[in-house]
Amino acid sequence: MREAAARMLRRSREAMRRARGRPAPPAVRLLRRAGAAAARPALGPPLRTLRRRVLGPAAASVRRNAGAWRVVLPAALAGLLVAALTIGLAGPWESGRRTAEQARAAELTAERRGGATTGGSGGSGDAKGESGAGQAAGSVPEPMAGPVLTPLPATRPAPGTGSGPAGGPSAALAGLLRPLLDDPALGSGPAVTVVDVATGRELFTTGARAAAPPASTMKLATGVAALAALGPEHRLTTRVVYDAGNNRVVLTGGGDTTLTSEDLAGLARTTAGALSGRGIDAVGVGYDAGRFSGSETHHPIGVNDNISPLTSLMVNGGRLDGSTHGPAPRAVDPAAEAAAEFVAALAEAGITVKGSSAAPRTAPGAAEELAVHHSAPLAALVERALTYSDNDLAESLGRQVAAADGRPLDLAGVSRALTDRLAGLGLPTEGLAIADASGLDREGRLTTGLLARLLALAAGPDHPELRPVLTGMPVAGFNGTLRNRYEERGGGLIRAKTGTLTGVNALAGTAVDADGRVLAFAFLAHGTVSPSAAEAALDTTAATLLSCGCP
Repeated sequence: MREAAARMLRRSREAMRRARGRPAPPAVRLLRRAGAAAARPALGPPLRTLRRRVLGPAAASVRRNAGAWRVVLPAALAGLLVAALTIGLAGPWESGRRTAEQARAAELTAERRGGATTGGSGGSGDAKGESGAGQAAGSVPEPMAGPVLTPLPATRPAPGTGSGPAGGPSAALAGLLRPLLDDPALGSGPAVTVVDVATGRELFTTGARAAAPPASTMKLATGVAALAALGPEHRLTTRVVYDAGNNRVVLTGGGDTTLTSEDLAGLARTTAGALSGRGIDAVGVGYDAGRFSGSETHHPIGVNDNISPLTSLMVNGGRLDGSTHGPAPRAVDPAAEAAAEFVAALAEAGITVKGSSAAPRTAPGAAEELAVHHSAPLAALVERALTYSDNDLAESLGRQVAAADGRPLDLAGVSRALTDRLAGLGLPTEGLAIADASGLDREGRLTTGLLARLLALAAGPDHPELRPVLTGMPVAGFNGTLRNRYEERGGGLIRAKTGTLTGVNALAGTAVDADGRVLAFAFLAHGTVSPSAAEAALDTTAATLLSCGCP
């Protein structure tokens, strides 16, 4: 091989010397001069710049390193020659692949399919197996890789009977979590439940049946009940109807707390167009805010920046500062404020309002509808309620469930409707005491077992309509109430609903562990002193689930 390489180098050097010594043919020299003469006027300045800044320095570099080039070029040529010879000796080849590799591929495929391989003169063969019948004659199947992900079982085991030793708790996970739960920041005896979503196996639990105030994790239960009762495509409607007997239009609320000033202006313009089409240019205006409000006008916690008075007609949750989520000053009478905005928009659209203001009125049952505004689908409303912990929207959704189930539209009716819906889904309701739909009331009680199980149910194949409960939970370190948490660990890998009241801190959501399992978890801590310390301890506990490949 060395002698062949040496001969190749000698021939290359001789060819280069002959080419340098041979003069160019006359025709070539003539074409070179003609081309240069034609291009010189246009290309002269650029060529001079190129010669001065690029070619000149490059040529100088080559001259300075002439000795190095004399070594590099022969070595490169020798390397190419050796590579070519090595490839040739590694043959024989067919269609860009070594025939030996093709034969081995066929053998591996046959072994995995449980068949046999018969080789031919070219080293190819046909793998016999279940899929061998469709194989083209003489073709060589690729080796079949093993599965990357283990498929979910066709039928889900009953809760608590999943994979692992007798479907029981994970000792490894307990070893990781118990020291963390001893943190004094978590108060007295936090309750915890962790469930494998795919199998229903309860991996860890402590105090799971001890009902405690859920704070805003209650919104998970409300979201599940609303989606089960109404479906993800349901929309809330705000209507304007015409009471012909009194020549009055009535703005009728439907519980849409996300209604905006722009939406209200659109209703006014549509109403004005409908009235003008009937030859009407002046009307009285009333508003009906009682359809989904019930007898209570305020939440039990009273006047508060976290929730508006209870009414089915409001603009932007009754907020007065232009914000869209979080605590904010609220209107004393959100329905009257919304009606006043509607009156102004109707006047701007060219309709004279008799009396120049709106008064509370009940919309007649047979009144003609002039305009209607539909909210976003219920799936989006549930997501919003969870992402931003929207108390107004959660309370409205609770009343929607009560209305759908024929219950009274008060807190007692909401409690019964939500409880019945959760029980109807087969969820554990032991110890459940629903005081409101938002979790603001400290009298509410539920268990971590319920929270973890409803998350697992929402993630399962049997109830796709509940999926918005998962997609609406804030993403750690990214949005909603988890936007400024998980800065060091777990960001983007955990979805969870937070809950905070004085002395109460809660967290319930999902995480993916080191083995790729989706885990549903719920933590309820009470008797906490420092909210920030409790949140940090809960975040550390949830992030620990990510690193655990716990059998």
